[in-house]
Amino acid sequence: MRPEVALPVLLPLLSGAISLLFWRSRLMQRFTAVAGNLALLVISLWLFTSVYQDGYVTIQMGGWAAPYGITLVADMLSAVMIVLTALIGLVLSIYSLASTGPDHEKFGFYPLMHLLLAGVAGAFLTGDIFNLYVWFEVMLVASFALLILGGEKAQMEGAIKYVTLNLLASVIFLTAIGLLYGMVGTLNMADIALRLKEAEHQGMVEVLAVMFMVAFGIKAAAFPLFFWLPASYHTPPVAVSALFAGLLTKVGVYSLFRVFTLMFDQTMDYTQDLLIWGAALTMVTGVLGAAAQYEFRRILSFHIVSQIGYMILGLALYTPLAIAGGVFAVMHNIVVKTNLFLISGITRRLQGTYQLKKMGGLYKERPWLAVAFFLSAFSLAGIPPLSGFFAKFVIVRAGIEAEAYVVTGIALAVGLMTLYSMVKIWNEVFWKALPEDNLVPEPKSVVGDDGRMVAPSLWLMSMPVGVLAAMSLLIGVFAEPLMVIMTVIGDQLMNPQGYIDAVLGSNVDVIEALIEASAAEEESP
Repeated sequence: MRPEVALPVLLPLLSGAISLLFWRSRLMQRFTAVAGNLALLVISLWLFTSVYQDGYVTIQMGGWAAPYGITLVADMLSAVMIVLTALIGLVLSIYSLASTGPDHEKFGFYPLMHLLLAGVAGAFLTGDIFNLYVWFEVMLVASFALLILGGEKAQMEGAIKYVTLNLLASVIFLTAIGLLYGMVGTLNMADIALRLKEAEHQGMVEVLAVMFMVAFGIKAAAFPLFFWLPASYHTPPVAVSALFAGLLTKVGVYSLFRVFTLMFDQTMDYTQDLLIWGAALTMVTGVLGAAAQYEFRRILSFHIVSQIGYMILGLALYTPLAIAGGVFAVMHNIVVKTNLFLISGITRRLQGTYQLKKMGGLYKERPWLAVAFFLSAFSLAGIPPLSGFFAKFVIVRAGIEAEAYVVTGIALAVGLMTLYSMVKIWNEVFWKALPEDNLVPEPKSVVGDDGRMVAPSLWLMSMPVGVLAAMSLLIGVFAEPLMVIMTVIGDQLMNPQGYIDAVLGSNVDVIEALIEASAAEEESP
């Protein structure tokens, strides 16, 4: 038994149940949020250590051996993503203590946050394609409830677009699973990987690959069906926006990496061009959308779309170096993008608005906040020696080695446009003087997203920002040891036999023999 694989899923569910038991106690819900996410971070580090030592860690739920039961499996990619999930959960639970008002708390903010984290962890750890769908639906339910928390008109409009497109993706995903099961008769991803290589109708395999690409592309907010994200992420309370920005789209990216390196690797000759140009168009449309905005969170929302393009490009180039760079981009973006949304919440607290034209003067008023923004924003733009530089450098290098010069040039140009957006925010929010017509609230006032007074004060919102800004700097400074881990991830994903052996164990030889026998029987007259 390897309980460290199941605990990242079970612990958030337990924390959510405890929060429900203490529904009327804000103090207990807050304590459970911080303590539960701190425990989740400790367990995630335990899991990472186990995977680092053993390569793969699996558990067969209910004692049913794969492929007949449900498997939870952690490789290096899963372990890194679980650590990042726990980190974001912890910093947001602390930030929420000062940013989330009583009206939001009493309508289930903390239980829903725990449920969302459980869904994210389940998606990262499942070895079963149908259970991946189930965890996506858990995330969809929790995220929809968080998105409409407060019931404002803008939230409802954003929620309708969010749910409509994500339900479309779910329908495509479920349809693809049904067709896949009809073809291979199994839902275990390692078993599917073996059986698809011997599938009689390879044309149907390519169709299924495209269906999964579309479904996960919508979930990841890739071109062309990305517009649900900038229409919705700027509407909920800022802690919710930051949670979504850091984690939700990354689950879609993770799923693309998982299925196309494990299950559909033989289709890359057909799908590679689709992924490459999808990545390029995602980068371009996202960055152009951001350039036209003057609302803090809408700019950041469009840049989520843009940065997703870099991650998908790492997969599309399909070399160990490119995949390592794509995963590095995921890791860096989770930290940086979460922090930028948290910073936007502090600027709104200080100046009462997200509109850039109505803000200003924070460089002199809050120099520490300016430094935190500088580190995060210029990391997003890829300025050395910050984390974003090394992520983009590795992807660009992989693109040049693969002779994909056009898309590599687009990636470089998008980096310059990202810098333009970040400089625009810097000039408007921090550098220029505060407009005289902006009625700034008293610095000591503490107003939640619902307009009601909350406690404690601004310093509690500042601690997570400082931690994540420091992490962005440290990721850049210590990029070399982190790239060693990313290289291991790239090697594992490009050589999935280790994953298959870890999941199926001694059944691998039996399953391969059965597949070969079945193929020989179909070929015989």
